[in-house]
Amino acid sequence: MTDGAQRRALAAAALVATLVVVSTVATPLASARPAHEIPVVEGPDGPLDGPDADGWAAVPASDVPLTSAPSSVPNADDTTIKEVNVQAATTDDRLYLRLEWHDQTRDESASDVRAFADAVAVQFPANRSARPPIAMGGPDNRVNVWYWSGDTGTQELLAGGAGSTTPFEEPAIDATATHEGTGENATWTVVYSRPLDATSENRTAISDDGDLDVAFAVWNGSNGERAGQKAVSEWYYFPMSGGPGGPPYQTLLWTLAGLAVVAVTAVTAFGVYRAGGGQS
Repeated sequence: MTDGAQRRALAAAALVATLVVVSTVATPLASARPAHEIPVVEGPDGPLDGPDADGWAAVPASDVPLTSAPSSVPNADDTTIKEVNVQAATTDDRLYLRLEWHDQTRDESASDVRAFADAVAVQFPANRSARPPIAMGGPDNRVNVWYWSGDTGTQELLAGGAGSTTPFEEPAIDATATHEGTGENATWTVVYSRPLDATSENRTAISDDGDLDVAFAVWNGSNGERAGQKAVSEWYYFPMSGGPGGPPYQTLLWTLAGLAVVAVTAVTAFGVYRAGGGQS
């Protein structure tokens, strides 16, 4: 083979290799999401009204890390739940959230002075125009809390700082829960839902306009966790409008990036070919 033919062969091999790399890497990158974003699926096929409902199979899940809440209560840093798995979906009239976490024990009673129930909470800004302090909001920037406990069931709360929770007189939240499995594989799964049009004073507006901030907390009753002794997340958000931070935008960016890489490689290959005189 002449030098020119070798150069052309090398150029072609480089182009093929680049195409293989782009096709391999672009797909997972396109599916990546910005930090702290939890996707929301609109109208998945199948019902969503229970932990094992068929519709959840089509809803992507996000693993949200948890840490001990900063608190002055005794043993505040002694928490055991390290992660909660979150799924979110909307239908024409409701928002559904599915939360799942590992917990080996099913704690549903707080009747004894030393017994505490498992629990989970979801926190939203009551006013979406500003992000409240993460620790239960503040007096001028309150939070709307969806709370479920194995002992008391479901509550909808308003809070303006630690220790300031007030229940809604007419809650709009529904929740169902199951505890399944044994040992390390045992899990709690809780599904919350709320009508989209239930917005009122001090109740978070759920609409397709912009991002919806959200945070999570979990209590393990068998570890003595209650009140301020809990595992909590940072603020995350639901992209209710599918805005510029969402997956469609990222897919476009990574597609353009892949095309740019291919174009540069093609130009380089052509330059190598020309340098060889274009002859065999």
